[in-house]
Amino acid sequence: MAEAQNSPTSGSAPAGGPLPVGSTTAGSIAVAAESTVATRMSAPPSFDVADFAVPHGREEEWRFTPLERLRGLHDGTATATDGGVKVAVEAPEGVTVETVGRDDARLGRAGVPVDRVAAQAYSAFEQASVVTVPKETVLTEPIRIAVQGEGGTAYGHQLVELGAFAEALVVIDHTGDAVLAANVDFVLGDGAKLTVVSVQDWDDKAVHVAQHNALVGRDASFKSVVVTFGGDVVRLHPRVAYAGPGGEAELFGLYFTDAGQHQEHRLLVDHNVPHCKSNVVYKGALQGDDAHAVWIGDVLIEAKAEGTDTYEMNRNLVLTDGARVDSVPNLEIETGEIVGAGHASATGRFDDEQLFYLMARGIAEKDARRLVVRGFFAELVQQIGVPDIEERLIAKIEEELEAAVG
Repeated sequence: MAEAQNSPTSGSAPAGGPLPVGSTTAGSIAVAAESTVATRMSAPPSFDVADFAVPHGREEEWRFTPLERLRGLHDGTATATDGGVKVAVEAPEGVTVETVGRDDARLGRAGVPVDRVAAQAYSAFEQASVVTVPKETVLTEPIRIAVQGEGGTAYGHQLVELGAFAEALVVIDHTGDAVLAANVDFVLGDGAKLTVVSVQDWDDKAVHVAQHNALVGRDASFKSVVVTFGGDVVRLHPRVAYAGPGGEAELFGLYFTDAGQHQEHRLLVDHNVPHCKSNVVYKGALQGDDAHAVWIGDVLIEAKAEGTDTYEMNRNLVLTDGARVDSVPNLEIETGEIVGAGHASATGRFDDEQLFYLMARGIAEKDARRLVVRGFFAELVQQIGVPDIEERLIAKIEEELEAAVG
């Protein structure tokens, strides 16, 4: 197991600049674990696509992405077509579901596009889906948003807003075939609690690029669970900022990257107010030639964010030769007055000791490998909290493992 790690720091943590981690290459497993201050993008955030130059792949935020496979989303040549995607929302009683135009003042409050594709999506969408949970409403059933690809190209925008002290669970399920660029906003009122499960179970040729923005109110709690299996190229950019002290954010992710797939998750947690917490855990498994997973984890602790407590971790399990992982945790600290901050990254093959332990008890090697991988993902599957989605994902993992280990 190739691993690079920084232990949590206390109030004496250095101010300014990231904490370095190492870079390793192990056999046919390509691993990058470094600190590049990726929070500093090549252009300032903007809603206007004209404020972003067409990327060429040399920019920090695009250096891992296969631009030639984005089907024109990055350079303005992708035109929305009829039959791009169909969005359907199922919500419990008491929840308001609306389709609004571009001029709705609620749109864009959670965050501003930080790259050209997100800005293109914001400039090009015609209608947005808005889901509102009134204050003090506690839902016992999930809100389900089905995004069904119908073979075309689409630009989208979705907003989920919770009033003060409301509680909800939202499942966003992406299936079918499409070329999709979208912005998804989550706005949490004071004391609200929101769990979002975003499933990317696309067909093999789909392209999906999206920026997820969460604005977490005072004493509010936000949990994101991102699950990525399908698609030719999936590039997601979850971002969290806080609107008041006492906010908590948990970002979990699970991905299984097959031969030829490119799956990229770029996260930013911006601790911009005092006394907030964040915890990030992403795990991935890869198999097959040219399977490529990218994880960029950025945590910024601003000078005014005293009392911050944060940790981020990425772990990857490579099942076959020919797969590549780029794992880049970044931690930038501008104040020494924090509770704790740390990050870790690890990539490797099966744990031989675990295999030996299982095989020594009469379990066949094939079954032992499957048990190790299932155990690797079990922690994150349990975070979903929706039984039918959990069962579906366990079945999907089994399907992937069947292909990987026979």
